[in-house]
Amino acid sequence: MSTQKGKKAASLFVLGALLALLAGAYYLQAGGDDAANPRGNFWRVVRHGIPAYSSTPEQGHTVLIVNSGENWREIRNGLLMPFSQWLLVLALAVLGLFYKFVGPDRLEEPRTGVKIERYTRNERILHWYTAFLFIAMAVTGLSLLLGRLLLIPVVGHSFQSSLLQMAKILHNYLGPLLVIGFILEFFFWVRVNIPKKADLGWFRSMGGMLHKKGPRPHTGKVNVGQKGWFWLVMIFGVSVGITGVVLDFPIWGQSRFTMQVSHIIHVLTAILFVGASLAHMYMGSFGVEGVFEGIWNGSVDEVWARQHADLWYDEMMQKKGEKVEKIGSPD
Repeated sequence: MSTQKGKKAASLFVLGALLALLAGAYYLQAGGDDAANPRGNFWRVVRHGIPAYSSTPEQGHTVLIVNSGENWREIRNGLLMPFSQWLLVLALAVLGLFYKFVGPDRLEEPRTGVKIERYTRNERILHWYTAFLFIAMAVTGLSLLLGRLLLIPVVGHSFQSSLLQMAKILHNYLGPLLVIGFILEFFFWVRVNIPKKADLGWFRSMGGMLHKKGPRPHTGKVNVGQKGWFWLVMIFGVSVGITGVVLDFPIWGQSRFTMQVSHIIHVLTAILFVGASLAHMYMGSFGVEGVFEGIWNGSVDEVWARQHADLWYDEMMQKKGEKVEKIGSPD
């Protein structure tokens, strides 16, 4: 008899345990994430961006958490940072291969020592003014984008923080000065950078760099590569200039979303700008003999002028009243 009572008690205990488990499961399902994380639903509602009351009248301040900020962070850290690193590495690798297999473009004849003015003093001052500011903006901008990734392992958190604070100040204040340089360059050099029919011959051998044994293409004062760089500077300059001003002066009622989009465009354009500038720096230093002398001293040897800008050389000689023997005719 006692055995039967024990079996009944055990059955009731098991039944009670099953009912408790079912009740717990129902409670967890009904309560959702609150049972495991009571704050989960609260923050999920907050991130929906529902506006509330705020004593600050500025745009966006009535929303506790703006979800677009997380989207912006994902694009910046997950896309732009890796892209910028690979782009710069790829650009340097291409230039290294070009230097190895093509090599610098040397003068084909000995220098005569006769100098021809290529750039005035004002043009050189403007070029180096813009170049200095561009390099400063590139270094500070890359530091702000990649500083945490590259600088912390080298200099530590404290020193890296000081460096980035200085980089931020320089980037903000030097940016508008660089925009002024771009504007002045446009008015100084737009006249000589208008594409012409004779420029098409330059593409066949990149001005003779790829096929050095053949005849050089007829070229005016500025070749196609230089003209392409000029218009690239203007296009990129307008993009980074407008977005940079929007980011630098948040006094015109820009929304946070506007600032986030401007920042993404600014960073992407700036990275492409820096990558393209490496080719310009290469051509102006190691790539073509005599180019750096012209932009530094203002004059080039007449051998350089005949080899790289024969139409311009003829024009300069005619202005001096000297007879110039022309070889061939412009394409």
